[in-house]
Amino acid sequence: MIDFKKQVVNCISEVVQNLEKEELERLVEIPPNYDMGDYAFPCFRLAKEFKKAPNLIAEELVEKIDGGKYFTEIKNVGPYINFFVNTNKLTETVLESVVEEKEKFGSTDIGKGRKVLVEFSSPNIAKPFHIGHIRSTVIGNSLYKIFKFQGFDTEALNHLGDYGTQFGMLIAAYKKWGDRKVIETDPINELLKLYVRFNKEAEEDESLREEARHWFKELEDGENEEATELWQWIRDISLKEFNKVYDMLGIKFDSYKGESFYSDKMPKVIEEMKEKDMLEESEGAMIVDLESYNMPPALITKSDGSTLYATRDIAAAMYRKEHYDFYKNIYVVASEQNLHFKQWKKVIELMGYDWANDCIHVPFGMVSLEDGKLSTRQGKVVFLEDVLNKAVESTLAIMEERNPDLENKEEVAKQVGVGAVMFQELFNNRIKDYVFSWGKLLSFEGETGPYVQYTHARANSLLEKGEFSLETKIDYSLLKENDEINLIRLLYKFPEIVVDSMEKLEPSFITRHITEIAKAFNKFYNSCPILSVEEELRNARLILVFATKTVIKTGLGLLGIEAPNRM
Repeated sequence: MIDFKKQVVNCISEVVQNLEKEELERLVEIPPNYDMGDYAFPCFRLAKEFKKAPNLIAEELVEKIDGGKYFTEIKNVGPYINFFVNTNKLTETVLESVVEEKEKFGSTDIGKGRKVLVEFSSPNIAKPFHIGHIRSTVIGNSLYKIFKFQGFDTEALNHLGDYGTQFGMLIAAYKKWGDRKVIETDPINELLKLYVRFNKEAEEDESLREEARHWFKELEDGENEEATELWQWIRDISLKEFNKVYDMLGIKFDSYKGESFYSDKMPKVIEEMKEKDMLEESEGAMIVDLESYNMPPALITKSDGSTLYATRDIAAAMYRKEHYDFYKNIYVVASEQNLHFKQWKKVIELMGYDWANDCIHVPFGMVSLEDGKLSTRQGKVVFLEDVLNKAVESTLAIMEERNPDLENKEEVAKQVGVGAVMFQELFNNRIKDYVFSWGKLLSFEGETGPYVQYTHARANSLLEKGEFSLETKIDYSLLKENDEINLIRLLYKFPEIVVDSMEKLEPSFITRHITEIAKAFNKFYNSCPILSVEEELRNARLILVFATKTVIKTGLGLLGIEAPNRM
């Protein structure tokens, strides 16, 4: 596909010899609207060399620049040189590229030979997989797909919270009040009841917390068979429940190695810290002092010798570097863990490993309920499985009303309902906090997943009715209406948006861009007759429909959302 920005740089470099092409490319801007051109080059940077006002430089350079076949007009507006792309060339390069590359349009091989790990979701075993987990789950899944799309050898990791004092609490609670048969009928709810009851009673009886610490220590030492068997059972039944949700979301992981996997790898890490004289004793605990880096100390072991999150994350990172030799090790974890990530990454750096900089924390804002914060300890949660099921049921009810004869209604309702939940999560900038609302979630109007999916289905219907074939010869010059060209411009930008989304670790760029494509397509659909025009124009417009459908499907796929052909 023609890179028009590079062609702008080539034009400028012919008349400005004292700046490198890389710097010229950084200076090129996109005007606020197409009436001002497709690209603009500001001349402020040249004032010193030319010893003239920027507007005079722009006026002088415009006379010397030859736009050739790529630009139909080049004019100066004050201190800017504005470039107007040859829309025939634009149309031809975009549509031919989509036809040739199809679902690969926008992908590259920039990641070839480089390993990227994406750790996401990572719920705590024996606790509800609730609405608060959806952000890590869908943001991480999308980043995994985006990196894979750009040619990286990508692994999806689910770092299960299957270790820690919470397991001491669960084992203690189970031994006091648990019934195995009852728990197996509804594992997460029953285990949650035990967890909530234990925390409530521990507020009155401090000895219960001591009991929990004892059981976790027994589990960590690995010599108590009862503790190990109970832990394995709880992990297995929890993961079985979690997989119901992952199946609904269409998410798969390459590894479920949780915190427990690293339990036998921590002594070696702690020993290395001792050898490097990094550890200090503080009230019986072992710490790494980070005061000179404006951070509280990193706790490595408690006074009873048991480990903490930081220890396990350090051991996990070191294992991953040794095992995968990653290019990037990405962690999609809530922003409230910012300090934790800064601390353990600094410890790895102090151990002498410069790859600590390749461990990247991708923070996101928190989810709260309309009546306050989520709290597992108090039993105040909204189960993610319930959210997804309700979204699917509501979608099916709408379909029964609007299109009762639709084939595979249940399957489409699942694609649209689950897609609506995921799309909402990925539409806004990930760092923003938000309040979960059933009303907003189940509204299919406006900038939503169902709107974009419906646009895809509409495009598919047009292609079927028009008996579209990729073998048809197309006269691209027939596509010249404003609504056609504006849609083509958005399709042209898609590959750039995908790369930007990858570099900034921000899936919402793709979500918003395919929403704009859907809007532009519907505007084109309403203003430009497609099936009722003469054959050559119909074929040209149908290939634009095909390109739009293809890019929307690819974009939705990068978000982890399906694109139904009928709705």
